[in-house]
Amino acid sequence: MGNYLRTVGARLPERRPAVAFVLGAVYWLAGALLVGAIALGCQVLLRPLPGWLAVIITGVLLKSLLALRVLVEEVCNVEQALASSLESGRKQLARIVSRDTTQLDAGQIRESALESLSENLSDSVVAPLFWFALFGLPGAAIYRFANTADAMWGYRGAWEWGGKFAARADDVLNLIPARFTALILLLVAKAKASAWRGLPREAALTSSPNSGWPMAALALALDIRLRKPGVYALNHAGRAPTFDDFNVALRRAVWAAWAFAILVAVLTTFRPWLHHG
Repeated sequence: MGNYLRTVGARLPERRPAVAFVLGAVYWLAGALLVGAIALGCQVLLRPLPGWLAVIITGVLLKSLLALRVLVEEVCNVEQALASSLESGRKQLARIVSRDTTQLDAGQIRESALESLSENLSDSVVAPLFWFALFGLPGAAIYRFANTADAMWGYRGAWEWGGKFAARADDVLNLIPARFTALILLLVAKAKASAWRGLPREAALTSSPNSGWPMAALALALDIRLRKPGVYALNHAGRAPTFDDFNVALRRAVWAAWAFAILVAVLTTFRPWLHHG
């Protein structure tokens, strides 16, 4: 997916706005159709196999579209680097966020890493599982393509028009998963009623229609603040995240991922029976 997007998008930023937008949309649609067709072909080939074998192979294929282990490792690496030195923490954080990290202090580094953890929990785990539950492997594959396209093209500046379609498509596909992620994070934390009430208000503080939901949920559940300097402060009355908060957040993210995975497994297992019932 990355190679395809890198190749077809190489000259998009150089195009005139209208041309860049149309080509960006055409390239996105062509790529989505391609990965969807490949995933559908895999799914069709699995149908004649014994059920147990089809489930195992489907799980292997689906795992390639998820990134929980990598996400947790990258976030853990930030805390480990920060323990070494402030500069190491900044450099490690720059691997997982797009903002400037050169002026961040230790607290801001932790806040940024936890924001990335919660946002990418939705993008890398919950969303692909959600679309898999609805449309099987093609749903998960097309979502992963959309999310990759947004990560590579969905920026302001030179990519304003070439990446606009990709950015909007990613917004639409994440509308429900982002909110599911927030709800699951609050559930696994056994959050107080005040956290549930404050979630919509805090989520609205970010410019993104989706990323604010899981970030706000994590902030409220742990009663910590999560800030992007000069842009927003989620749960601004909360305390600065500590090393212990960092570890709790990681555990809860993993619990949330597994909880949603089990829910999807149950639903997809009984879906044929439900349709026939």
